[in-house]
Amino acid sequence: MKKIILSLVFVLGSVHSANAVEGDVKLGQQKSAMCAACHGPDGNSLVSMYPSLAGQSASYVAKQLADFKSGERQDPVMVGMVAGLSATDMNDLAAYYAVQIPKAGVGEGSAAGHKLYFGGDVKKGITACVACHGVKGQGMAQAGFPAIAGQNSDYLKKQITTFRDGSRSNDKNNMMRNIAINLSDSDIDELVKYMSSLK
Repeated sequence: MKKIILSLVFVLGSVHSANAVEGDVKLGQQKSAMCAACHGPDGNSLVSMYPSLAGQSASYVAKQLADFKSGERQDPVMVGMVAGLSATDMNDLAAYYAVQIPKAGVGEGSAAGHKLYFGGDVKKGITACVACHGVKGQGMAQAGFPAIAGQNSDYLKKQITTFRDGSRSNDKNNMMRNIAINLSDSDIDELVKYMSSLK
C-alpha cells in the first residue's frame, strides 16, 4: 500500500501539522484497534485518565510512542503496548491520529487558570502556557509542543504532576519540568480546570 507523507492536514478549516512524519493513515487506522479501549476508536478518549490523540501532531505522537519503547517515558500500560511496534507502525498510528477530529473540551473552566495560562506568574517563575500550547490549546507541532485542547482533566493533572516530581522527563530541554516545579497543587488544579475547557 502506498505510503503518504503528511506535511499539512486540513481538518474543518484548522491546520494540524503532521511535521512530515511518514505514515499510512489507512494502515494506522487498522493498527489503532489495539489502542481504542483507552484512546477511543477515533482518538477521542472516553476515559479521563487517558489522553485523547485525535488531532495531535503526528510528529508528537510518534515521538511519544518511541519514548515509551525506549524507556525515555515510563508507563506500565504503554510499555506493553509499544513492545511489538516498529518505527513504521508508530508512524502509521501517528498519521492516523493526526487526521482525526478532536472533540471540544468539557472542563468547567477557571478564571485563575485562565490567568496563569495566558500570563504565567513572574514572581513564581511560571511561564505562560500560551507561549507553547497556543491561544486555543492547539500546540505548535513544528516546535514539538502538543495540543492540549480537548484533553481529559485527570490526564492533564497527572502529566503536570509527573513533570513537577520528575517522574516524567521526556520534555524538550526540561521546559515542562522547569515550569511545573514552580506550580502549587492549587495552581495545577486551576490550570487543569481551564485547559480541559479549551475547545
